[in-house]
Amino acid sequence: MLGRKERGQLELFITGSLRELFPDDHVLVRVDHVLDLSWLPSKVAGRYCADNGRPGIDPEVAVRLMLAGFLLGIVHDRRLMRQARVNLAIRWFIGYAQHEALPDHSSLTRIRQRWGDDVFRRIFTRVVRQCQVAGLVSAETVHIDARLIRANVSMDALILCHLEAVEDANISALDWLR
Repeated sequence: MLGRKERGQLELFITGSLRELFPDDHVLVRVDHVLDLSWLPSKVAGRYCADNGRPGIDPEVAVRLMLAGFLLGIVHDRRLMRQARVNLAIRWFIGYAQHEALPDHSSLTRIRQRWGDDVFRRIFTRVVRQCQVAGLVSAETVHIDARLIRANVSMDALILCHLEAVEDANISALDWLR
């Protein structure tokens, strides 16, 4: 008998955790196991007003978003946020449920501005180093076309290259904010 799958999506709720949808070897799941950002609020607290204005985006969410972009090779903030809208693994990684509105892409640019280049680079480098120490990120060997090629690049160079690409890709967002 010929089967037919109804494409109407009637389920509005997922029973259980989003985490159950992803295999243990998914890069964001593996990073989540080792990522410790408990030190982050104290590093950026001085960049926010303590008693005025609306609450900002949780710094951990911002770092997790930017780390997901780094791990998934996404440098454009707009593209990263489009991916976060449809990629449940990113939503789970940053702690957002399906029904929650995500931050606007321009928020990432504003956060980098608020923290300043030096602070942001130190934070991002520290986070990537956590992943490197856990053996999740490496710049030592690159697999291309089933051949092992020794990469002549340091992790610092990769981080710097990614951060510069993010800045270059999102420079237009900086222009209209000024």
